[in-house]
Amino acid sequence: MRTAAFFDLDKTLITENGARLWMQRERKLGRLGLGKVTQGLFFLLLYHFGIVDIEKAMRKAISTIKGMTLEEIRKETHDWYQEYMAPHAASGAMPAVEFHKQQGHMTVLLTSSSPYASECAVQQFGLDHAICSAYDVKNNRLTGDFLPPLCYGEGKITHACKFAEQHNVDLAQSYFYTDSISDLPMLEAVG
Repeated sequence: MRTAAFFDLDKTLITENGARLWMQRERKLGRLGLGKVTQGLFFLLLYHFGIVDIEKAMRKAISTIKGMTLEEIRKETHDWYQEYMAPHAASGAMPAVEFHKQQGHMTVLLTSSSPYASECAVQQFGLDHAICSAYDVKNNRLTGDFLPPLCYGEGKITHACKFAEQHNVDLAQSYFYTDSISDLPMLEAVG
């Protein structure tokens, strides 16, 4: 069986919270009013303490991109990531990824972030795979919903176990890097 090193994105590979940076950009572009920003910041505070209703928060967040095509959201996310996220790479991120690669470990992003931000992070850090939350798409347009389970809390274990089975990974011999109390179940699942 193989060993994997799983990495969270926000406040782990990147020193900032992506949701906050996305709101900052949307506010700057005039697409997000003060009320929505305040509501978003409230959800982020609850998230920080591990007491947020993540499904409710995610549905509210995704509703703001409902109707966008996959091409539009990829471009928007890529532009945002390059300007707002990439400059905040944690100083220890690349050394940790490189260490695991040298050991022959599979390197895997494990995040509640979107597939589009995950694509960018995989490219920036040279990771082998990404496991993330999936957004519902119909006729090449976002519906404003996600596909359960979210890659958050216990959902990370569900996604990681499925990945481990598909890639012959032994979670008991694997690693996980994170900053969040919501990731405690996944921390307990790895060796």
